[in-house]
Amino acid sequence: MSSERIVKIPGEYISNVFGKFDENIQALERKCNVTIVNREDSLIISGTAEDTDHAEDVLHKLIAVARSGENVTLQHVNYLSSLSADEAKEDVKELLSDVVCFTKQGKPIRPKTLGQKRYVDQIRKHTLTFGVGPAGTGKTFLAMAMAVQAFKQDEISRIILTRPAIEAGEKLGFLPGDLQSKIDPYLRPLYDALYEMMGPESVAKNLERGVIEVAPLAYMRGRTLDNSFIVLDEAQNTTQAQMKMFLTRIGFNSKVVVTGDLTQIDLPDGQKSGLRQAVTILRDVEDIGITRLNNQDVVRHPLVQRIVEAYEKGEHPETAKGPWDKKDGSRRKG
Repeated sequence: MSSERIVKIPGEYISNVFGKFDENIQALERKCNVTIVNREDSLIISGTAEDTDHAEDVLHKLIAVARSGENVTLQHVNYLSSLSADEAKEDVKELLSDVVCFTKQGKPIRPKTLGQKRYVDQIRKHTLTFGVGPAGTGKTFLAMAMAVQAFKQDEISRIILTRPAIEAGEKLGFLPGDLQSKIDPYLRPLYDALYEMMGPESVAKNLERGVIEVAPLAYMRGRTLDNSFIVLDEAQNTTQAQMKMFLTRIGFNSKVVVTGDLTQIDLPDGQKSGLRQAVTILRDVEDIGITRLNNQDVVRHPLVQRIVEAYEKGEHPETAKGPWDKKDGSRRKG
């Protein structure tokens, strides 16, 4: 049975909600199987009662995104359309109000999905947090944003960013240049995120002072990291011994975030991932949070989300659904 809904939309938000060449509204029409017509300050939604109810709910959320100052994207449309009405009503307003920090240009950095919101909350709550999920889910970027904010508020005195230099199967000894020039390409994504959040001049100054450190994991051996915010990126490529070494470096008044993707392990044959072992044996330890992100949390181009999902189903069915799917990020029983 045909139904019609009318949604009022302030004129200043129309272009943002509609998107470039009306791509957002067209995507919403396809997702919800409805027709949407713009008449002055109102949107007329036509379709079945169930479909128009769903589309109306998503439209209200998209308008809320526009009100928050965010640029409404296809990712917002796809993600909000995939949520149940209960999830959207319960958590989206809180999601939009959570700003982790601001970039050098004043742009707010905030979690964009409910999974990312739970991840950020886990970092706030625990000394050690594991963020496990596919590429594009914001694991590293949000962890670094939390580190920068803690640094700016003088909650810690140092930021330490590290990752194992093993990606892409290249041996450092065969690369040209001195040690620093050899490891820099592996650490470049961390530098890029720092530049966006703090600006190149501030990053360079703090690197020179030694209060920001970007280094390969091997440099952590033998140290005790007090009063620091430490991010270990690409942790799926740590060995079990390396992971244990790193985790035992945690000092007083420090916070640690370990991120990784268990579907992208580049370790040599016979080497077992330290991340896979850690999230298993530490799951019940107090003051440790484990957040499992999935393809719904991918915030890159929509095609990336579909690629991630296809790979999870085709190559790693055992990791397509993780055991950490409770809303608080804790492990399922049984």
